Amino acid sequence: MLLVTGITGHSGKYFLQELIKNKYDGPIRCIVRSNSDTSMIDNSRLNIEKIVGDLENQEFLNEVMNGVSTVVHIASIFYSVNVIRAAIKNNVKKAILVHTTGIYSKYKSASEEYKDIENSIDRIIKDNNSTIGLIYLRPTMIYGYINDSNMIVFIKMVDRLRLFPIIDQGRNLLQPVNGRDLGKAYYQVLRKSNIISGDYILSGERPISMKELFTLISQILGKKTKFISFPLALGVFMARFIKVCTLGKVDYIEKVQRMGEDRSFSHNSATEDFDYQPMLLSEGLKIEIEEYLKKVQ
Repeated sequence: MLLVTGITGHSGKYFLQELIKNKYDGPIRCIVRSNSDTSMIDNSRLNIEKIVGDLENQEFLNEVMNGVSTVVHIASIFYSVNVIRAAIKNNVKKAILVHTTGIYSKYKSASEEYKDIENSIDRIIKDNNSTIGLIYLRPTMIYGYINDSNMIVFIKMVDRLRLFPIIDQGRNLLQPVNGRDLGKAYYQVLRKSNIISGDYILSGERPISMKELFTLISQILGKKTKFISFPLALGVFMARFIKVCTLGKVDYIEKVQRMGEDRSFSHNSATEDFDYQPMLLSEGLKIEIEEYLKKVQ
């Protein structure tokens, strides 16, 4: 039995598409929310059992994990500890956890919580003398659909602003990954029976500077954009000012700080072990920008 969390989310939907395309013939159990759009599941013609539940509820997870051999946890990293506890309790053989490259950030505020979660997982496995196979998949900045919280923000800004602010000449490197590539990667890892454990970065095809990214978006949109550079310190000051003025409701401090930090990571291990081949950023951006333009027209 395969248990999947987050299958109605962004990359989860693309994972489901891979299961459908490859006619996955094993039993699947999906945890969904009561308000989730499950139409793709319902029309999949796969052997899928839907269970409505809360990943914060440990007792529920303990019950739903019964009879499961493999877990693919795509939902939030903040539920991973609960998932692993339930998996170990039910002698699950393998857990594939979708986590984040944010754990590598030099900013404590951006990485400490992620490190604490994975340290907790290590302790639980050790304390229970568990032999569970643990695989971490670490996407970089995810994009590829109209409601993502990353690239679509950049697209909207470039579309609306002719004078575009960038931090420190936009030199810092990113390596955005398309949700479609993630869905394929999850499936590839699932089907590779020889991958018992591991830690894999799932990044985009190649690194790109922030300015190059904004320029590419501008070109695809057919806009003429002039970039104005600001020092990182000024950007952080403005983010702190906004946070104070909004009584903490709007907090962009970490996002601004990380705009001065390189977030590019090699995916060579994923390519070598399960033939991970991400699409070109220009191709992925064209798809997302086309969807955006259809929505705003």
